[in-house]
Amino acid sequence: MDETIYMLNALWFKKEGGKEKYLEYSAAIAPLLKEVGGEQAPGFQPDIALIGDFDPDVFFVVKYPNKEAFKTMATSEAYAEIAHLREEAIEKSLLIRCKAYDWN
Repeated sequence: MDETIYMLNALWFKKEGGKEKYLEYSAAIAPLLKEVGGEQAPGFQPDIALIGDFDPDVFFVVKYPNKEAFKTMATSEAYAEIAHLREEAIEKSLLIRCKAYDWN
């Protein structure tokens, strides 16, 4: 059974320096992701919502081998030391844990 989880991240940056601060956070978290076997897919900047209301500055998916890997990273002392960077960067965020969907 595949225990892989995917975290959908939608972010709305603070107007003053939010994007730059998030880039700092992203660089700091990269080794923590790698340590637990996680990987971030390319990010996307929405152009226009044709149906519905969705207007983040950027969204992306992070893949983790399982829920425990995410929990290990998110509750680590190393993460606690950099979490303030995310808070300083983000006005609003949406984080959704997902699993692969079988279309069959």
